[in-house]
Amino acid sequence: MDGSNFKIVGLPRENWKGAVIPMVTKSDSFYDFIIDPLDSSGCTISLVRKRAEKEIVHTPEEYDFPDSLYQEHWENAEAYGVISDSGDLLACIEVCPEEWSNRLIVTELWVSDELRNKGIGKRLMDKAKEIAQNQKRRAVILETQSCNTNAIGFYLHEGFELIGFDTCCYTNNDIKRREVRMNLGYFFHREERRR
Repeated sequence: MDGSNFKIVGLPRENWKGAVIPMVTKSDSFYDFIIDPLDSSGCTISLVRKRAEKEIVHTPEEYDFPDSLYQEHWENAEAYGVISDSGDLLACIEVCPEEWSNRLIVTELWVSDELRNKGIGKRLMDKAKEIAQNQKRRAVILETQSCNTNAIGFYLHEGFELIGFDTCCYTNNDIKRREVRMNLGYFFHREERRR
């Protein structure tokens, strides 16, 4: 069964605030960051996809701040998703405007194992792009991790590109842990980039 049979619906704040998203990341590869020290002449940064010696797994239990919908700091967030007949969340996307920069942030994107590879992720991302266009945002941005290569591949396929990274966002050993924060962006109108 393909994903077109599943209806994407609004997830109102009053019903879904605090709903924990069971986000589990599993990957057999990662993007390795090699950064030469910055000096007065510049520096070299290299990202190389490498195969992991063993599967990299991150679960909600290892974090003090699990992924959930409508967290307090996302004041103007809105969420959409797929709900089972029994009322369980099967997939979701949450977006929030970043007014000062006129961008839309994808704060959460999750698809359950049973709905993966059915086009639901694309439909949810299309919803985010539609919202951004309706709000006349200049870009859609999101955060992912260097070990989440499946998600990165999906985002690249959706037209996103690398816009930045933070090598100490989660711990002081993010590069060694193979979990570096990567920021990606999708631009609606952009002049040809200089290479």
